[in-house]
Amino acid sequence: MKAYRLIAFLIFATWLVCTPAQAEKRVALVIGNSAYKSAPRLANPANDAALVGEMFRKAGFDTVDVKVDLNAADMRRMLREFAGKVRDADMAVIYYAGHGIELDGNNYLIPTDAMLETDGDVLDETVALDRALFAVEPAKRLRLVILDACRDNPFAKTMKRTVASRAIGRGLAKIEPTSPNTMIAFAAKAGSTASDGDSRNSPFASALVERLPTPGLDLRKAFGFVRDDVLKNTSYKQEPYVYGSLGGDDVPLVPAKPVVAGPQANPDSEIRRDYELALQLGTRDVWTAFLNRYPSGFYTDLAKAQLSRIAAEDARAAAAEKARQAEEEKARLAADRAKKAEQEKAAAAAKAAEDARLAAEKAKQVEEAKAAAAEQRRKDAEAAAAKVLADKLAAEKALADKLASDKAAAELAAKQAAEKQASANAEQKVAAVAPSSTPPAMSPQEMTKLVQSELRRVGCLTASADGNWNASSQRSLTLFNKYAGTKFDAKLASIDALDALKAKPGRVCPLVCDHGFRADGDQCAKITCRAGYRVNDDNECEKVQDKKPPVATRDDNSRRDTERKQMESAPPKREAKPSGQIYCNSAGCRPVRSGCRLETYRSGVTTPSNGAVGSLVEVCN
Repeated sequence: MKAYRLIAFLIFATWLVCTPAQAEKRVALVIGNSAYKSAPRLANPANDAALVGEMFRKAGFDTVDVKVDLNAADMRRMLREFAGKVRDADMAVIYYAGHGIELDGNNYLIPTDAMLETDGDVLDETVALDRALFAVEPAKRLRLVILDACRDNPFAKTMKRTVASRAIGRGLAKIEPTSPNTMIAFAAKAGSTASDGDSRNSPFASALVERLPTPGLDLRKAFGFVRDDVLKNTSYKQEPYVYGSLGGDDVPLVPAKPVVAGPQANPDSEIRRDYELALQLGTRDVWTAFLNRYPSGFYTDLAKAQLSRIAAEDARAAAAEKARQAEEEKARLAADRAKKAEQEKAAAAAKAAEDARLAAEKAKQVEEAKAAAAEQRRKDAEAAAAKVLADKLAAEKALADKLASDKAAAELAAKQAAEKQASANAEQKVAAVAPSSTPPAMSPQEMTKLVQSELRRVGCLTASADGNWNASSQRSLTLFNKYAGTKFDAKLASIDALDALKAKPGRVCPLVCDHGFRADGDQCAKITCRAGYRVNDDNECEKVQDKKPPVATRDDNSRRDTERKQMESAPPKREAKPSGQIYCNSAGCRPVRSGCRLETYRSGVTTPSNGAVGSLVEVCN
């Protein structure tokens, strides 16, 4: 039996020495982006790239390219050059540390010069993860992409969405490779973010260099150990994840070292090799598997001691963790008690600030409504003014048409037109060359009428423009001087005053309305109060007070008594009785009216209404 085992062992050793696996070509590309131009600098990716690159070199890789802080063009160029090296390689590995982003279910690696102002820039300024998978595609035995790029991405927070429904994920999206023997390792599970760590290297990179170089350790098991280490070091907040699948054969990153034993080899050499391998791994599961395979013996006792040591270390770590949590809870409770007043004060301040914000928002809405109403009134006033101006122009045109029927009026209109044309030509020359000191020829009445029209336009004159420079016109020019800041002589309508008035585009003097009216744009509107209210002296509606019935006073009673006594003591008036006389004329005879009498009409003495001298007439006093 021993001879059989020796022969089998020699055959196995010869295979290890002569197998082509020893001549496998392994290539690696390591990229670490830390110095981002449009985002805060990452502390660890450059350090992680150097650490992982050194791990690949010590593992005996044929080619290891380590690049840091690559822009988009350099990243594409390095992937293109690396794809050329992978064509005749058995194992190809790409490690990337830096920022990554997920857009609509696709993953992208972010170069250092990316700005990513909008979601549409992702396609132009980043490198798709599929580009890296394409680069490792030619490898014969293993295609491995390791992404330490699940950090909290600052670009996603500031990026503008061009399409509201477009999804930008947190971390990287899950991916299932379509090529066989391909593995993609994420520093954190899809949809979650990874920690950059508090030390020189990230927890994920530290676990990689600790577990992957183990000789003969299958990658699936190695990444399982990496997962356990990262979970433990991040208090179970970060869970690495591996996508893809490998075949049934073990695929170690570093092949197991061949062991060739001579004819005098120790019979326990196989157990010793298994023990040394378990010692390199040093986990509870490995020691448990060793004890299950070798239930007794010297190395079994050593394995039990190692397992007891691990149990003691776990117990110590658990006790230390409980003590730390208890201390933190104690400190937290103390801090909560100490900060309770501050928290209540902060809550009150936050509530007051929110109330102030709501009040300010409400005030803003009220002011916006007032501004909108004022703007509407302005538009209505401008429309009314335009209508008044159109009516005025129509009236002036009708008057001009009426005057045109008269030849003299036609000549006067022609003369005025010629003067206006000359004035326009003079103004054009003034605009082109220099101001002229000679005013246009214009009669005083025309000048007065023009000044009055402009005073009406700027709201300083309410009377009509009749060409008479009276006291009302002088007061209106005085008001213009007051509100326009000018000093024209109010007793005279001058060309300078006319030019100053024309230079004003709108109302200058404020609108003053009579009692019972209020200003509405450029017009006075009558104030209308609802039933039971009237306009007071301040032009405001006030409620009408009910009148109380008069109360009789002592003086009123005395005055009524005196009047009654006077009426009783006065003699009665005599009533006029009919005189019994009959009055006859051409119309017939009738009794003389009460209070009248008949007298003889004499010339110069009595003036009868109808009758001749000497006849009887009816006289009523």
